[in-house]
Amino acid sequence: MPNRSGLARWLAACLAGVAAWLMMAAPAAAHEVRPAYLEVIETAPGTYDVTWKQPVLDGRRLKIDPVFPEACAREGEYVASPGGTLVQRWTTRCNLNVGEIRIDGLERTLTDAFVRIDRLEGDDLEAVLRPSSPVLDLTVPTGAPVAAYFRIGVEHIIFGWDHLLFVLGMVLLVRPRQLLLTLTAFTVAHSITLAAATLGGITLPGPPVEITIAMSIALLGAEAMHRIKGWDTLSQHIPWAIAFGFGLIHGFGFAGALSEIGLPKGAEALALLLFNVGVEAGQVLFVSVVLAAAFIVHKLAAGRMVPVRVGLAYFIGFMGSYWAIERIAGAFFGV
Repeated sequence: MPNRSGLARWLAACLAGVAAWLMMAAPAAAHEVRPAYLEVIETAPGTYDVTWKQPVLDGRRLKIDPVFPEACAREGEYVASPGGTLVQRWTTRCNLNVGEIRIDGLERTLTDAFVRIDRLEGDDLEAVLRPSSPVLDLTVPTGAPVAAYFRIGVEHIIFGWDHLLFVLGMVLLVRPRQLLLTLTAFTVAHSITLAAATLGGITLPGPPVEITIAMSIALLGAEAMHRIKGWDTLSQHIPWAIAFGFGLIHGFGFAGALSEIGLPKGAEALALLLFNVGVEAGQVLFVSVVLAAAFIVHKLAAGRMVPVRVGLAYFIGFMGSYWAIERIAGAFFGV
C-alpha cells in the first residue's frame, strides 16, 4: 500500500488528468444536454403539421430522425437552424391512430426525445423515447411524462460544465460558514427566473444570457484567486448577493433546456418543479463530491491544498474567458 506522500501524488495526478479531460470536453458540452422534441398536431382529419427539433452539438447535428408509418409522406418540408437547434417542419397526410413512430438512430446516442401528438378526436399522446426504447406505439395510450423532467434537470446540471464551474467557483470563493447561504441564494435566484421564463413567458435573448454566464464564471475564477492571495474583495463579504445576482441570469440559462420541449399540458407546474428539483439534486451531488475530495486531500496532504485551489481557480477563469470569447464571436461575428 502506498504511503501518504505517494497517495497524495497519485491524487494530484488524477486531478490533473480530470482537469485536462474537462478542458477538452467542456467547450463542446457546455449547455448541450437537451432532449429532442417531436410535435405532431392534427389540423384536419388525417392531416398533421409536424415539427422536429433536435440539439446541434459542436456545430454538428445528431444522426437521429423521426420515422413515421410508411404511408406518411413529407410535404412542404423546410429547415431552420435558430441558435444551437435544428428545426424541421412539414405536413403529412395519413392515419396516425395505428402503427408506430420511431426515432431512427436514437439508440446510438445519449439523447432523449419528447413526443407529443395532438389529435382532433381521441386521446392525445405524450411520451419520452430513450435510446433503450426509441419506438412509440400509436395505439397505446400514454400519460404525461412528467417524471422525465427530474432526469432532464439532473442531466442538465451534471453535464452542464458552465453551471458546474460556477458552483465550483463559489465553493472555492466562500468560507465554509458562508457556503450554505450562498448556495441557497443561487438556488432561490435561478428558481425565480426559471419559473418566470417557463410559466410567465419572461425571457431574455439567448446570446447575451450565455455570454453573461460565461463572464460570471471567469469573474469567480479571478475572485477565487484573489482570496487565495489574501486580497480583500466585496464578493468575499457578501457572496450570497453575488450568487443571487448571477443566479437570476443562470435561471434563464436553465430555461433554455425547457424552451424547445415545453411543459406537458395540465402538469406544467409539477414538471417545472421536478426539473428544478433535478437541477438541485445534481448540484448537491456535485458539491458533496467536491467537499469529500477536498477533505481527503486535506487529510492526506494538507500542503497540497493551495496548489490544487490555485490550479482550479485558474482553470475556472480560463474556461469562463474561453466561453465568453467563443459566445461573443458566435453572436456578433457568426464564428
